[in-house]
Amino acid sequence: MTTLLLERGVDPMQVQKHLEQVAGKIGLPFGKREKTYNTRIVQELGKWAGQKGKGALFHDAVFHAFFVDGKNIGKKSVLVALSRSLGLPENEAVEVLATGAFREAVDQDWTRSRIMGIKMAPTMVFNEKYLVGAQSYEKMVRFLKANPNLNPCAKNVKLFLREP
Repeated sequence: MTTLLLERGVDPMQVQKHLEQVAGKIGLPFGKREKTYNTRIVQELGKWAGQKGKGALFHDAVFHAFFVDGKNIGKKSVLVALSRSLGLPENEAVEVLATGAFREAVDQDWTRSRIMGIKMAPTMVFNEKYLVGAQSYEKMVRFLKANPNLNPCAKNVKLFLREP
């Protein structure tokens, strides 16, 4: 993880400290992370879960598995188990991961994030306005109030998770 962040010009200790502070302020469980995993397949399976109406639940489960439980969310078996725990069809999750059925959709997200200059996850984009990094509820509210023309319920709201 250190190498990945340093390559992006980001101090890993500052990132960890910031994440711990934000999580603590909002009462979010947050464990000590020692590794970062390739989350490409998480994003692909997340798109599938979204189509099944369980995208937010899937993302919450992945967040907890990684940040709280320290699980390797780059492993297909971990993701299939998370999907199953949410009542999603296991056989479909396996097929999505095996075929890369949502690879192109994730590629499009990555291309758009590169074009927009997004370098950190999470980055929330509302009508081409950015809120970068893990933020407190209060900061999100200030962001939305400072941009009254934004409609966070609109179709153009996306959460980009960007990888190299």
